[in-house]
Amino acid sequence: MRELKITPIKNGTVIDHIGNGLALEVLRIIGVGSLDKDSTVSVAIHVRSGKLGWKDIVKVENMELSPRKVNAIALLAPTATISIIRDFKVREKRTVDLPDRIVGVLRCPNPNCISNQPEPLESEFEVAERRPIVLKCAFCERRVEDFRRHLA
Repeated sequence: MRELKITPIKNGTVIDHIGNGLALEVLRIIGVGSLDKDSTVSVAIHVRSGKLGWKDIVKVENMELSPRKVNAIALLAPTATISIIRDFKVREKRTVDLPDRIVGVLRCPNPNCISNQPEPLESEFEVAERRPIVLKCAFCERRVEDFRRHLA
């Protein structure tokens, strides 16, 4: 069997242990379209994993994630790990951690919520339950279970 290898990156971020089939959602969250044209992006989908069975991997050159993007990834892929690469070496590796409050990552599904009005106000959600993840809007208290379609 022929094996394909993904080229190492000099500086950037590797997001590993993404749930199977979620890599394209992670690319949307991190805004891969706004990257420098010289930045390499590698995506591996449906890769065998001893920990998860199957997983996805995303490697992005010349990008480190903001805390807001890490929170969005934690919602989508709570098993993910993030490695910061500098000079071809892993300088930092951590698992994502879902915080108790999520600010500016989702849109409230309630069209009447004040966070959806032309107010200078960011959305804010409390994590009401962790397994499965259920969020509650801090303003209108709407509960959100299917949050993927509301990611900003």
